[in-house]
Amino acid sequence: MEIQVMQDILGKNDEVAAENQALFAAKKVFALNLLGSPGAGKTTLLEKTMAALKDELRMAVIEGDLFTTKDADRIARYGVPVIQINTSGGCHLDAPMVQSVLPRLDLDALDLVVIENVGNLVCPAEFNIGEDEKAVVLSITEGDDKPLKYPLIFKESAVVVLNKVDILPYTNFNLEAATEDIATIHPGAMVLPVSSTTEEGLFAWYQWLRQAVQKKREGYSE
Repeated sequence: MEIQVMQDILGKNDEVAAENQALFAAKKVFALNLLGSPGAGKTTLLEKTMAALKDELRMAVIEGDLFTTKDADRIARYGVPVIQINTSGGCHLDAPMVQSVLPRLDLDALDLVVIENVGNLVCPAEFNIGEDEKAVVLSITEGDDKPLKYPLIFKESAVVVLNKVDILPYTNFNLEAATEDIATIHPGAMVLPVSSTTEEGLFAWYQWLRQAVQKKREGYSE
């Protein structure tokens, strides 16, 4: 019974996700589902991305969180459209939640929509929200065992951002082992060691976003 209920939930979600995806495709907007644990540095990464690319790419952000508008307030300072979705305790965003706020965005005037999902390494990976790609942020402080412990989110993500490498010398995080584990789980994933604080490695992240947006504009899938 529980399996059937879950299948029904995912099935209905996927129907709406397909509608979201069709809308993004029609508008040639690249939609990115940004995943990661609380404290991984997703919002800081977004802040640096907004600062670096806001004059080059037309961007908007959908912020998912359990409560408060703290992250949305941080993003709003960069002058990009931002919409907050509070799940009131829910562990992930789903496709209907995203669909409900899309009319508030002028998609004709956008190149990129980043959907920062609720901080969680489990539930968000199971729910397609109509995105073109997923990216997951894993901080050095979380430990190098996370890819093997939570394989689905790494299998589903086109990019794995290994954040906070500036503190790597002060931890026992094994960068080589984590990279190898990610490659085993998802051989095609791009692994980007970065520091959102010092901006080390962020150029490669910006380049990936630029290329993804350009491909979408040209009518191709990433």
